Amino acid sequence: MPRPIEALIHPDALAHNLQRARRAAPDAKVWAVVKANAYGHGIERAYPGLQAADGFALLDLAEAERVRALGWRGPILLLEGCFEPRDLELCSRLDLWHTVHREAQIDWLAAHKTQKPHQVFLKLNSGMNRLGFSPAAFRAAWRRLSGLTQVDSISLMTHFSDADGARGITDALAVFEAATHDLPGERSMCNSAATLRFAPGSAAVRGDWIRPGIMVYGSSPDFPAHDIAHWELQPTMTLRARLIATQELTPGGTVGYGSTFRADATMRIGVVACGYADGYPRLAPTGTPVLVDGVRTRLVGRVSMDMVTVDLTPVPRAQPGSEVTLWGCGPNGSFLPIDEVAHAAGTIGYELMCAVAPRVPVSVA
Repeated sequence: MPRPIEALIHPDALAHNLQRARRAAPDAKVWAVVKANAYGHGIERAYPGLQAADGFALLDLAEAERVRALGWRGPILLLEGCFEPRDLELCSRLDLWHTVHREAQIDWLAAHKTQKPHQVFLKLNSGMNRLGFSPAAFRAAWRRLSGLTQVDSISLMTHFSDADGARGITDALAVFEAATHDLPGERSMCNSAATLRFAPGSAAVRGDWIRPGIMVYGSSPDFPAHDIAHWELQPTMTLRARLIATQELTPGGTVGYGSTFRADATMRIGVVACGYADGYPRLAPTGTPVLVDGVRTRLVGRVSMDMVTVDLTPVPRAQPGSEVTLWGCGPNGSFLPIDEVAHAAGTIGYELMCAVAPRVPVSVA
């Protein structure tokens, strides 16, 4: 019998969340962001739920090849552009759109021999200070690109650094509008947080393309200020396992490495077939939420490589074989948002999705 742990991917929830993004920006086209192997879901497993997108955005050429192999003939955007000149050959062959964020990429395009001009997204650094031309250099870059026969259309993009927080997008949007106000081309600015928080009220923010990522995968971009129920999103990944043993603790009894948890009274605990080697966060402390047979309870003690232990006080009938939901959809309509688990462990839902280990079997619900 295989070890009782698995991850489930929910294509219907992916489709629902994608449609939720459309409702937030009804006059914009949608890039479904599938970088990092569709945020750990697997591009091939996520694709059926995301086919209604207008395009797919990702990072590397191998993932672009996988999307094309699935039969997608629409736009694919390389969010970080090309990493070396020869990447442009594959861009030509696969008909990829790509981001230009530094001078060397323009040099490569100028030297590239292609029969079909490329569609590029020129990126402005509006305050994130990762990728993109400074406002002072942006127009010169646009002029260089517009003079190349290798370039067909130039779209304009930026990435908001604070769309999920109190600072918001006002300053970055002003920088973008000042740098681009009289330039032609489509605009793309909104990540998930900007799509949900600011796009509904402003056509200028929505632009022509939105780029929803984490919201598509059922995680709130501004948790804990708002959870997925607030944003009308659905969980797209479930990590579930089963109890493989139970233990009775007497008052003062401890659990796991370091004896970090000590029972105040007689209690029953369950041992779950999931640990940090499966991608569950090792730093998740006592109190991290978990569902047993759909009933909410808590982690106790340290996370081990292959096991975690949970408090069975709220679930007195639980036995070896009982279903344990580490995050996602549980039995009888229950669910545990991945954001709650991540928050307890001091991280974000993005990391947990991407960290599910290769040894965990994955299937489509």
